[in-house]
Amino acid sequence: MRTEVAFTLPRGYVDAAGAVHREGTMRLATARDEIEPLRNAEVRRNQAYLSVLLLARTVTSLGEITEITPELMESLYAGDFDHLQRMYERINTGGEAVGVVHCPACAHEFEVDLSNVDVDASTTDLQPG
Repeated sequence: MRTEVAFTLPRGYVDAAGAVHREGTMRLATARDEIEPLRNAEVRRNQAYLSVLLLARTVTSLGEITEITPELMESLYAGDFDHLQRMYERINTGGEAVGVVHCPACAHEFEVDLSNVDVDASTTDLQPG
């Protein structure tokens, strides 16, 4: 069973030195990951903060950064944060809907959203859903 999923942020996290980090990994959430943040005082004051803590617990790397903190999550561009929230929902509810593919022309690896793709079993071609 695959428990970590690779991702690429649309814009990327810019660290204090100005380096941009776009590639990362997120692991599947555990029950503890979803329960522990509910005890946080900030979450009790502002339910929206729950997403920050959930992502900080489940994103395992971002570029060379492996210590993912709530402060780092708060520093992401809104589009990148939204991207991670949607990915969290997809991989933790109803199965993985994110795939990593390789470009046949340049062999670059990138993430695709598979939630709206149907597989035609007779041809094994991917068809838009």
